[in-house]
Amino acid sequence: MKRKKKKITFEKMSTKITQWMGSAASIVAHTLFFIGIFFLKIVGVKIDQIMLILTTAVSLEAIYLSLFIQMTVNRNTQSLEDVEEDIDEIQHDVDEIDINKNIIALTKELKILQKEVSSLKKR
Repeated sequence: MKRKKKKITFEKMSTKITQWMGSAASIVAHTLFFIGIFFLKIVGVKIDQIMLILTTAVSLEAIYLSLFIQMTVNRNTQSLEDVEEDIDEIQHDVDEIDINKNIIALTKELKILQKEVSSLKKR
């Protein structure tokens, strides 16, 4: 039970992060971060060190973004599979209804034919 709770909490957190990464607030935050990195030059950090920090940060972010994107794809794939199962069940139910209608119609025709046969036998 504890493991499932952690999984649900982690999935909720990953969903929120993914949603935030696709927002306007994320664009602003990233822009400010990138501008802020270059302000390190003012405090005496060499440009090659700044570029190393920036490259490392961007690379790590790209790795995590790809993981979050894959999690979203997996989640959507599972959701689509669930919908597909529901559609299959509905189609099966519709097919059964059609079969039942056909059986009812055939039963009515059979009764009519039986009456006709009975009336022919009486003649």
